[in-house]
Amino acid sequence: MKYNRLGNTDLEISELSFGTWAIGGSWGKTDDRAALEGLHTAMDAGVNFFDTADVYGMGHSEELLAEATKGKESEIKIGTKFCRQGDINDPDNYSMEQVSSYLEDSLKRLNRDQVDLYQIHCPSFEIIKDGSVFEVLEKLKQQGKIRYYGVSVETVEEGVHVLKNSNASALQVIFNILRQKPLEELFPAAVEKNVGILARVPLASGLLTGKFNRDHTFEEDDHRHFNQDGEAFNVGETFGGLEFSKGVELSQKLNWIADERKNMTRAALKWIIQQEAVTSVIPGFRNVKQVKDNIQALDVKDYSQEELKSLQKFYNEEVHAHIRGVY
Repeated sequence: MKYNRLGNTDLEISELSFGTWAIGGSWGKTDDRAALEGLHTAMDAGVNFFDTADVYGMGHSEELLAEATKGKESEIKIGTKFCRQGDINDPDNYSMEQVSSYLEDSLKRLNRDQVDLYQIHCPSFEIIKDGSVFEVLEKLKQQGKIRYYGVSVETVEEGVHVLKNSNASALQVIFNILRQKPLEELFPAAVEKNVGILARVPLASGLLTGKFNRDHTFEEDDHRHFNQDGEAFNVGETFGGLEFSKGVELSQKLNWIADERKNMTRAALKWIIQQEAVTSVIPGFRNVKQVKDNIQALDVKDYSQEELKSLQKFYNEEVHAHIRGVY
């Protein structure tokens, strides 16, 4: 396992880490035993960073992380997120009193005295532009409640604004082979300012596993069912903003990336790991099998420059125009 410095912090985190949305909820049925086994398997393989949020299973993923990392609090770094329990457009949701309340609740569930990375969870752009929330986070940092803070953003424009107008140490962005826009402006700007990048939705909600066909159906409590068109939250969080059948069609055109890399999952993750600006890629998981498969992405063949150019051309000519929403 390789470890990368997260921006201008002193955190050295594994280049492949894990997100915990799927083990908390909104991805169909959950199994706590399988989730805990997956967390332990990841840590045994050298993973030392996990991303979560207070709304993942309404705190359940934070509780699972507390159980799995008990006794390893100094070794295992955790990033959690806040704001989506309230109205993301309401300035009062980002007041010192409210953010402190969110933080204390997360600390209690995580059974920790301090959060390593506290992230605003996809706030509205108006809140980002107002900037008051960053003053709140600076105060919490001074109090020792958080070590560093960052922002999970929905769009490149939001990310660039954060870089120019805050002291955030990390940006969390939607990034995968079917969602390459951050490469153009955002990533170079992050490298220049020494801000870490956490790549989320790396498998485009499963499209890049190669397991789906157009007739696939999802459980009713899976966001890939109830948010396919952005009914519940930003459409980009589900299939990277692609309409499902179009996403399946496009992903099938990428089958060749698996030829020398065992399978699509490992190939898709490897592509992200090779991007210089990315500090860590954070796929989700629900069981040990998925954890092991994801970790093996570290050992598969690198992409050649010719292959990288081919994938960029594919995105520009065949994918970009089909992504919905502002991104």
